[in-house]
Amino acid sequence: MKISECMSTELRVITPDETIQDAARAMAEQDVGILPVTIDQQLVGIVTDRDIAIRGIGKGCGPDTVIEDVMSREVTCCFAGQDSADVLEAMSTIQVRRLPVVNDNRNLIGIVSITDLAAAEAPRTGQALGEIGRPSAQHSQSL
Repeated sequence: MKISECMSTELRVITPDETIQDAARAMAEQDVGILPVTIDQQLVGIVTDRDIAIRGIGKGCGPDTVIEDVMSREVTCCFAGQDSADVLEAMSTIQVRRLPVVNDNRNLIGIVSITDLAAAEAPRTGQALGEIGRPSAQHSQSL
């Protein structure tokens, strides 16, 4: 199955100059823990609820702190035409539960999650989830 067949296209995005309070409110409204950060539809980062908690509040930042100060800039992406099994393997390797989907110009067109891929790759999903949940220094956000 191709990523285009299982990705979500209804996305709430945020810009680098919005605040962590804006992000937290948007996450609560959408019941999500991640927001793509874009400038004119081009993906420039990702902010998660964990980024807000650890990189923001944990370091003493207030609610008016801009997203740019806490977001992850280096974001692995995938493409709509990629095979779901390959993307699931990549998610397992880099230990993430969601990947932004971009076009050739790095414009955001969707997001794919481990849940989206579960139906397409049921036997592999459990193995990938085990790898994603494994403790690792790769995503450490120690203060």
